[in-house]
Amino acid sequence: MENKKKKFLFVVQGEGRGHMTQSIAMQNIIQAAGMEVCGVLIGKSPQRQIPAFYYEKIHAPITTIESPNFVTDSKMKSIKMFPSVVKNIMNISTFRNSLKIIDEKIKEYKPDMIINFYDPLIGLYYLLKRPDIPMVCVAHQYMFHHPGFEFPKGHLLDRMSLKFYTGLTSYGSVKKLALSFYPFENNNKNSVFIIPPLLREDVFMQKAQPGDYLLVYLVNSGYLEDIISWHNQNKSVEVHCFIDKKSEHEVEQFHENLYFHRINDQKFLSMMAKARGLVSTAGFESVCEAMYLGKPVFMVPVEGHYEQFCNSRDAFKAGAGIYDNGFHITRFLTYLAGYRNNADPFRDWVNQSPNKTMEQLRSVL
Repeated sequence: MENKKKKFLFVVQGEGRGHMTQSIAMQNIIQAAGMEVCGVLIGKSPQRQIPAFYYEKIHAPITTIESPNFVTDSKMKSIKMFPSVVKNIMNISTFRNSLKIIDEKIKEYKPDMIINFYDPLIGLYYLLKRPDIPMVCVAHQYMFHHPGFEFPKGHLLDRMSLKFYTGLTSYGSVKKLALSFYPFENNNKNSVFIIPPLLREDVFMQKAQPGDYLLVYLVNSGYLEDIISWHNQNKSVEVHCFIDKKSEHEVEQFHENLYFHRINDQKFLSMMAKARGLVSTAGFESVCEAMYLGKPVFMVPVEGHYEQFCNSRDAFKAGAGIYDNGFHITRFLTYLAGYRNNADPFRDWVNQSPNKTMEQLRSVL
């Protein structure tokens, strides 16, 4: 095994930044072990741009492919599941071309292993082509295939749909590495193996300190009006909001103590380290970064996004903060008044990530 450097091909879902930052962290772990990432296939869509930091941090050739994505309502708030399914079915010819690109790149790179960060097309590729290259899947969502995971009560159809979609992304895989907020038992029967969150090195370089302002991160720009509405009644609270919206300026002052920032990964992390707390939708990665830096989180799942609904409850269980169905930030301020930082157990868990991850990859190689 040691005579020839092992090669890994990444396939990354481009919806949201969590899977991208996880792949960057995985690359660093693999390279530190003397192996290499030979190429990256990343999903794109008209609604999302691949951020510049990803091209800077991934040290391998990147190929973009058209991949399924969600449809949101006209206000850019909630996710509409049925229109999402219809739209993606109508784009089947586009995705057929993506499958062709996947096949070409696998033949070109000849990887020893494929690592999939929750992209559904590679699962479909394994269903149709059945290649003999082992695939390992990495995402928090594989916790949903663990029989011990506690789903929120109700929402049976949403739960079944989420588990089906997650199953499609991992079809043909030999292992599913489930990123977890906390240690959990492995489940050999379902090939679900628990590893700590894969946080990028930039998080570890931050020096956390007490702060006076609230940091807000919004993927869906429609929620901006909710933040403005609340702040109009609470102008004494300093709020810095990062939003995925095109803007001419790096930062804009909307009114007294309310600032809008263009998405900038380095700046966001730096400001998180000095913030009083984070207000965000319940994306796994942002919550983990805040937990590592000892910053409490107010989680508001995107409407119709059952995965984030589950994340918010799971993160609450792990001590990340509190959740709500709307941006009722006054409730968060009340919570902050009695908050006591105890980030050490989570940091200890995250710091085990390189060893636990390589242990799982080596067992497949």
